[in-house]
Amino acid sequence: MKEIQKSAKTVDKAIEEALLELNAAREDVEIEVISEGSRGFLGFGSKDAVVKVTEKFNPEKIAKNFLREMFIAMGIIVNIETQLKDKQLLINLTGDDMGILIGKRGQTLDSIQYLVNLVVNKGNAPYLSITIDTENYRQRRKETLESLAYNLAKKVRQTGKKVVLEPMNPYERRIIHSSLQNNRYVTTYSEGEEPFRNVVITLK
Repeated sequence: MKEIQKSAKTVDKAIEEALLELNAAREDVEIEVISEGSRGFLGFGSKDAVVKVTEKFNPEKIAKNFLREMFIAMGIIVNIETQLKDKQLLINLTGDDMGILIGKRGQTLDSIQYLVNLVVNKGNAPYLSITIDTENYRQRRKETLESLAYNLAKKVRQTGKKVVLEPMNPYERRIIHSSLQNNRYVTTYSEGEEPFRNVVITLK
């Protein structure tokens, strides 16, 4: 969050200059009047008013600004919709050819989500969880992974041999674990080091 101190002939003028420099609206900042200033006597001994203006934490604005700059640099037009619920910020991206933003098995989308998490949560508390989605990819990927988990669990039961899945991010590994946590015949665990950590499905 940006914070600046401004002085001017009046409090209102100092606030106006601070808002202009921050490129912020009055409702988006907190204002502390350090000194209201004084006119002095016959123009002598006058003192400027001094204010301290601090931007309020606005995760939606921070995320949108970061994403807009990123997409401009990429040369693509993307509509950004945000929804703040409790301690979670949901961001949905729409536009032409969103496959570019999804990437292979969602790797590009995950990378964008990771960067936005870093930018929004830098120096701010409490931590805000951020999920970025487009074309309902997250739900479709979840259903694909659940189906994969059930099919591989069946294979493990039939062959008696463990199965090691391809490396996945923590979110996708949790989907596999959750899908099979109540399975009577198999169990799951993760092995390896990030970013090449795998889920292993084996008989109980």
